[in-house]
Amino acid sequence: MILGLIEHDRGTLEETSLQMLTFARDAAARMEMPFVPVLMGDSARPLTETLQSYGVTSAVLVQHEGLEDYAPVAWAASLIQIMEKKQPRMVLAPGTDRGNEVMAHVAARVGLPMASNCSEVRPGDPFEVTRLRWGSTLLEEAVLRGEPKLVTVAPLVVVPEEAPAVEAPVLEAFSPELQEADLLVRVVRREEAVTEGITLKTAPVVIGGGRGVGSAEGYSVLEELAGLVGGAVGGSRIATNNGWRPHSDQIGLTGSRIAPDLYIACGISGAIQHLVGCKGAKRILVINNDPEAPFFSKADYGVVGDLHEVLHAIIEELKRAG
Repeated sequence: MILGLIEHDRGTLEETSLQMLTFARDAAARMEMPFVPVLMGDSARPLTETLQSYGVTSAVLVQHEGLEDYAPVAWAASLIQIMEKKQPRMVLAPGTDRGNEVMAHVAARVGLPMASNCSEVRPGDPFEVTRLRWGSTLLEEAVLRGEPKLVTVAPLVVVPEEAPAVEAPVLEAFSPELQEADLLVRVVRREEAVTEGITLKTAPVVIGGGRGVGSAEGYSVLEELAGLVGGAVGGSRIATNNGWRPHSDQIGLTGSRIAPDLYIACGISGAIQHLVGCKGAKRILVINNDPEAPFFSKADYGVVGDLHEVLHAIIEELKRAG
C-alpha cells in the first residue's frame, strides 16, 4: 500500500496535491499495490469528488477537533498512527512547505530517512529516487533505505491527469490520539490578503518586474499590460525587499511558483532563486537592457532594450489591434 497526504486549505485542494495524486497513481501501478490518500479534518470531506476523478477508490478521513486548520505536528502524529495501522510500503506528500514540514516531523519521530522534492522513484532493491536540488538546478540520484519510504513530490514535475471513472471512494474514518503538545503549533487566525479575479497561480500570462523597473511607480506599465492581456503582475525578491510589491507577489524560491502560458520577465537578471519560481512557464519572454543578463539563456524570446519603452510599444500595438 502507498499512503498519500492530501494538502488542502480549509477544504480547498491544492494543485500540488493533484500532481502528487498523478505521481502516486503511476507509482502504485508499477509497485502493484493500492494507493490510499489521507485527508486531514472534516473540512476535507468534500474533496472525495475530486479524488474520484483521479481514480481513487478509498481514502482515510482523519477526524479530530484540533484539525480544523493546519497543525503540522498534529498532522504528522495522525499520519504516523495511520502508518502503524496500515503498514504502507511508501508514504507520499506534495513537496511544498507544508508537505515537507509534515513529512520531516514524521521522519524525525519514527527515525527514518526522508527524500524530499523527488521527480522520480524507482522501486526495487535498492529503492532509488531522483531529487531536485539547489533550486532545481541539480538532479541527485540517491538510494532511499528504511521502511516505509518517505517521499515528497517536487512541484510542477508532473502534469495532473484524471483517470477513468470509478465509483465514489470509500471513506474510512480515523480518530487519532493527539496530545496537547501536538497542537501547540497550529493556525488559529489568518490575515487574508485581498485578492480578486486573476492571480499569479491562475493567470495565463504573468508579467514580472525586477530591479530594472526602478520604483513602485514603474510597475504601472506592467499593470496596464496585464489588464490588456488578462494577466497578473509579480515581482522578484529585490522588488519585494524594496517595497515596490507586496511579498504575496514575489515569484521565486521563497515566493510563488508559477506555470502560466507566457511569463514576461522585465528587468530581472535571472538569479537561480527566481528561475525556480518560473520554470513551470510554457514560454518565457525576457526584456532587459543588459544583453549579458543570465535570464536570456533560459528564455524562449528575448528583447534587449529599455523595458518601459518596449512595454509601451507592446501596449500600443495591442490597442491598435483592438
